[in-house]
Amino acid sequence: MAAKRVYQVWKGSNKFIFGGRLIFGPDARSLLITLSLIIFPVIIFCVFVARHLRHEFSSYYSGYAILVVAILFTIHVLVLLCLTSARDPGVIPRNSHPPEEEFRYESSGVGGQQTPSLQFPRTKEVMVNGLPVKVKYCETCMLYRPPRCSHCSICNNCVERFDHHCPWVGQCIGLRNYRYFFLFVSSATILCIYVFSFSAFYIKVLMDNNDIGTVWKAMKESPASVVLMAYCFISLWFVGGLSGFHLYLIGSNQTTYENFRYRADGRINVFNQGCLNNFLEVFCTEIRPSRNNFRDFVQEEVQRPLTTVVVRGREPDDLGGDRRPKVEDDLDIGEDLLKISQRRNVEELGEDIQSRGSNGAPYNTAEPDSILSSDHRATTIRSDARHSSWERSGNWEIAQDVFANSNVTESRNYVTSKEVRQ
Repeated sequence: MAAKRVYQVWKGSNKFIFGGRLIFGPDARSLLITLSLIIFPVIIFCVFVARHLRHEFSSYYSGYAILVVAILFTIHVLVLLCLTSARDPGVIPRNSHPPEEEFRYESSGVGGQQTPSLQFPRTKEVMVNGLPVKVKYCETCMLYRPPRCSHCSICNNCVERFDHHCPWVGQCIGLRNYRYFFLFVSSATILCIYVFSFSAFYIKVLMDNNDIGTVWKAMKESPASVVLMAYCFISLWFVGGLSGFHLYLIGSNQTTYENFRYRADGRINVFNQGCLNNFLEVFCTEIRPSRNNFRDFVQEEVQRPLTTVVVRGREPDDLGGDRRPKVEDDLDIGEDLLKISQRRNVEELGEDIQSRGSNGAPYNTAEPDSILSSDHRATTIRSDARHSSWERSGNWEIAQDVFANSNVTESRNYVTSKEVRQ
């Protein structure tokens, strides 16, 4: 069977194309709507507005620049959109096992009794710029999230410097694509202003050249310009407002998630390094390589040897050292005591039969059976006691071994008593 690649067994909700080279969010189809909202208005602008402005300037070829700039700038916006939506935003790989070095023993009271359990802290503190910051444990990814990391419920991944999940680009916005996201939004804002401005300019040209005189008649002459102006005006409220909001976030070194969640808490922003340094951090630092190689082959994980983890209430002997040898010693001692008690019962049974035979007393077959049944009950009680110890320790294998040993001991005692009886 051929080995699978990482993207084929990826546990997140992402979608991959071109053999794992491009990664999208689960709502990647919304990207088609965004593309259509950019491409179709530009096509209308080039056909019904820019084409008629080619010869409206003193220099004959200068009018072509309006058309060329519109096409090139649209390509620039689309490239930024692809860099935002088709790359790893900073996904942190999941762990296969919880962090064992963080285990600790805690006791929880249930019904007046202390029941110990194996746990590890839900949060822990790390130092950022000399100040403590709490980081949380992610149960899905089985890791402690780095500072400014959050788990996206849509993509089902932990993302570094998580800003938000943008449905318009069909991807999380995080550490590795935030720069391109801001450039995309700001470039889309400039494109809207460009189309709006030249559509209004074309209305003015129609009023001057054809002696129409009124704006209303010029708008009837070019309804495409009116539609484009209205569309760009509405779009500016979204992309323009979003650009201004993210300029504020960059200047204060915040993410959208932090701004909305911690705004009312009055927390100190430990990541703020000053306005200039904050902008340099976003636009002038090298983007870290992805932590995931989605095209790499999946490495089969070596199975760890099963280890017995025993969790008990703290006793004076349990304050230090390894708990496992003590439990194994207790089990061995218990088995030795069980064998000794059963051996003594058999010896007493044989002596009793011999004494009765020598004295000529009648042989009572019910008495040995009653003795054996009592021995069986004692063994069963011990087996149940062992089973209850399994319930406290959580080790099924030990409980089954003890139960099997008790059964074997019972059968051996039964055979021995028959031989004595005969």
